[in-house]
Amino acid sequence: MLKPRRIWQVIGGFLVALVVYLSLTPQPSAPLPFDNSDKVEHAFAYMILSFWFCHLYVTCRSRAGVIATLVALGVGLEYVQGWMGCRSFDVMDMLADSIGVLLGWLLVLTPLGRLLDYIENRAAR
Repeated sequence: MLKPRRIWQVIGGFLVALVVYLSLTPQPSAPLPFDNSDKVEHAFAYMILSFWFCHLYVTCRSRAGVIATLVALGVGLEYVQGWMGCRSFDVMDMLADSIGVLLGWLLVLTPLGRLLDYIENRAAR
């Protein structure tokens, strides 16, 4: 049986794969019905990734690595979208991704930052 932290890492890997897939899908649907709603979607997706991985990597150094990696992922995916031809390169999407990463990091500094520990402790009972 997988250890709880390993399970969280696997789930995190699936979350990253989902973001990559949705970022490279030729014509993604637009679930939010207002102009520039994709910026909110970008920020939300990267906030979730940052929040998730900052639970798993708790030292200042490792969280800095998480933040740098996720910002690089957002920037890199924008370049790939520009090269694909069916999606567009957008610096504002990069900014939204980066804001989401920072929001996720800030959120993990609140009491919600103990969410996975709480779940593990409840499951152990």
